[in-house]
Amino acid sequence: MTGPLAGKRALITGSSHGVGRAAAFLFAEQGAEVILHGNQNMADADSAVQEIGPRALGAVQSDLMMPGAGRELYDAALHLAGGRLDIVVNNAGIHWETSIDSSDETWEANWAGILQVNLMAVADICRAAIPEMKESGGGEIINIASRAGYRGEDKDHMAYAASKGAVLSLTKTIARQWGQHGIHAYALAPGWINTRMAPQNAAGLAAANSEIPIGRMAEPEEIAAMCAFLASGACSSATGSCIDINGASYVR
Repeated sequence: MTGPLAGKRALITGSSHGVGRAAAFLFAEQGAEVILHGNQNMADADSAVQEIGPRALGAVQSDLMMPGAGRELYDAALHLAGGRLDIVVNNAGIHWETSIDSSDETWEANWAGILQVNLMAVADICRAAIPEMKESGGGEIINIASRAGYRGEDKDHMAYAASKGAVLSLTKTIARQWGQHGIHAYALAPGWINTRMAPQNAAGLAAANSEIPIGRMAEPEEIAAMCAFLASGACSSATGSCIDINGASYVR
């Protein structure tokens, strides 16, 4: 099969729904073989594998809340891929609300959980991918961050903003330190995306859209399209950069 991603094999985390699912379908359409990931919604990940067809090599179940799960997920995906992964998209994440008025127990547990999923699992997957990609001659790492990593977030989502800010720094460091080995790292900083993480009630949806100059949230397919472009290697000089996809709701 021809296409900009032909011959490449990709792991996409959090791909049972939303951005990850859209990316898995688009990557496959563009010629890549994909490995999906799910956890509690594993049935949706398996269903996506069936819909994609032969270009889906399988789906891995992994709870990224567990320490070490990122490395285990990467190793399982590497096995499904026959020992070579060219692309990793770290998309899985959580957006828990945690007020400063929470109990100490809730505060600490929520911060630990958010940092584990949004940062440590990403770091563990990158740590596993780097030596493998170095040995095989290079690869593309795409980390989904957030505009919150730059501008901050509302008062009940400080942990989320902190985790995404750290992902930005992680991505830049990988790009600087392993670029000479053909490993390119990029971050995306979306604002609201039209997924289940977005407001689901009319008032919340109206408030979210009102702060976006183009008047609407990004669609999952838009984020997937940028992931596919970066994964193609068409502009590897952009390594280390962060692409804002937020409808000009935050312009740096």
